[in-house]
Amino acid sequence: MAVADALRALDGDVRITALGTSRGLETTLVPERGYTLELIPPVPLPRRPTTDLLRLPGRVRSSVGRTRAVLDAVGADVVVGFGGYVALPAYLAARRGGGRGRVPVVVHEANARAGLANKVGARTATRVLAAVPDCGLDGAEVVGMPVNASITSLDRAGLRAAARAHFGLDPDGPVLLVFGGSQGARSLNGAVSGAARGLAEAGVGVLHAHGPRNTLAVQQVPGAPAYVAVPYLSRMDLAYAAADVVVCRSGAMTVAEVSAVGLPALYVPLPHGNGEQELNARPVVDAGGGLVVPDAELTSERVLELVLPLAADRARLAAMGAAAAGSGHRDAAATIARIVLAVAAGGVSR
Repeated sequence: MAVADALRALDGDVRITALGTSRGLETTLVPERGYTLELIPPVPLPRRPTTDLLRLPGRVRSSVGRTRAVLDAVGADVVVGFGGYVALPAYLAARRGGGRGRVPVVVHEANARAGLANKVGARTATRVLAAVPDCGLDGAEVVGMPVNASITSLDRAGLRAAARAHFGLDPDGPVLLVFGGSQGARSLNGAVSGAARGLAEAGVGVLHAHGPRNTLAVQQVPGAPAYVAVPYLSRMDLAYAAADVVVCRSGAMTVAEVSAVGLPALYVPLPHGNGEQELNARPVVDAGGGLVVPDAELTSERVLELVLPLAADRARLAAMGAAAAGSGHRDAAATIARIVLAVAAGGVSR
């Protein structure tokens, strides 16, 4: 969506169609943002040999055929893919050709380790882009992670008072922001809520998004800054403006947003997968903008040990924030949009 917005800003006549599945958040988010959404059958890739693997070729053919029909119907000049269930059929459909022939492809890899869909797409893509170096795609150009303009242009200092009033937080003391993605994270929830009294007694307020499927009961300390627990944060811009330091996972988008707004962070990589979350955070951490805490080591005691000295040291917070802000690519969305328009015009070859 950030790239789509940047495309519209550069060319008001551009026509954008998003591909999605009926299972995803895109069924709500894309129309709300004012873009056309076309649904295609998802093609999840089985991680183990099962009967689903036998059905895979048929599912791929069905999804590719549906996607090619969409490309022909909208007269697509370029396909832009970011990986995931819909990207692989889109790459294959663009390569297969149809009423308008083959469609050039631009691939963007968000993570430090490329997924299967982007590995396939990159083989024949016109341009291959990446958020961070060494993602595993040959010849990838590092352009950063596209982030919404509402985040990259966020005036944290100017919004601080209004943001804290919005959430009912102390207007002056340090505030810790905690979130584990749209569904929350149990290890983060348990460790930080278990440190609630210690945080309160040290004068640290907390804004904690625990996830809609989780509950969090925290006893407030009389006279201390509030511990505000909410299922979900619909205004991340206000959450970032209210905070001084963050405890969060280190998915590619999370790292990009937190660093773009210049917030020091304790990144707690998801302990599953192929280790890409720690790699996502590594450039920011190496620049001095954050710390990595393994999930297994995130205890309430560890939270207090790391957060309290940091929250009390304004100079260190400022230095880490500046390092975080300087480690990213704030103009990534516009850069990608310019590349996409050039490929669509036929003026760029790999």
